[in-house]
Amino acid sequence: MKPIVTIIMGSTSDWPVMEDAAKFLNDMEIPFEIMALSAHRTPELVEEFAKNAFTRGIRVIIAAAGMAAHLPGVIASLTPVPVIGVPIKSSLEGLDSILSILQMPPGIPVATVALNGARNAAILATQILATTDKSLMNKIIHFKEDLKDKVEKANNELAKHSYRFRVY
Repeated sequence: MKPIVTIIMGSTSDWPVMEDAAKFLNDMEIPFEIMALSAHRTPELVEEFAKNAFTRGIRVIIAAAGMAAHLPGVIASLTPVPVIGVPIKSSLEGLDSILSILQMPPGIPVATVALNGARNAAILATQILATTDKSLMNKIIHFKEDLKDKVEKANNELAKHSYRFRVY
């Protein structure tokens, strides 16, 4: 089995957040790899990874970074593979990470999810892959239906709470 998604982070300190992406991809039965590379400390390795990702079979890259958060953008500048950036809350309440990943120059897009939004990054990666994989599309459709069911169940539970001034 060869990976088609890479989860990459600037430091293993990002793993507690990024594990949610790994769990989702695993649940969807999508082969993935996990690595830590730094745009600042290992730029040559980042370049090698990014330039070879497509030929290795990687179809989506989920890249997480905190603080200056250059990793997703550097990777996006070096590969034709879609990159989904996950800003990590590490300093300045995460605002520095969000802006570093979100504000990319024209021609170098990085899809950006919410602060610490690794699960959403994996969902988006799955949706991208599902555009050419009917089985995976069925899984994502089922996942979305389950979300709807959870909201309906939550509303049924909330309906059980009775208050004198509650209006139904």
